[in-house]
Amino acid sequence: MAKVVVTLDIMPDSPDVNLEELQKLAEKKIVAFGGGVGKVLVEPVAFGLNKLKLFFVMDEAKGSTESLENDLSALTGVSSVVVSDVRRAIG
Repeated sequence: MAKVVVTLDIMPDSPDVNLEELQKLAEKKIVAFGGGVGKVLVEPVAFGLNKLKLFFVMDEAKGSTESLENDLSALTGVSSVVVSDVRRAIG
């Protein structure tokens, strides 16, 4: 099976959420899920609110990321988790 690159957008509850701590927790959840985090961006949304954008690679055979999304949504300080992109890795 192929590998896929998944992009997750994690929106915090407020601008006061520590994004560095949230990133560490999210990366642990992704690794436990079977993914490997490659890149993390912090993107401005509005009024001082920033979101985390995490790019990770996982085996396509794993199927859905729904259980991971639910685990990340349950973290303290997380408002929403959205898979914004999924692409097959080439090479």
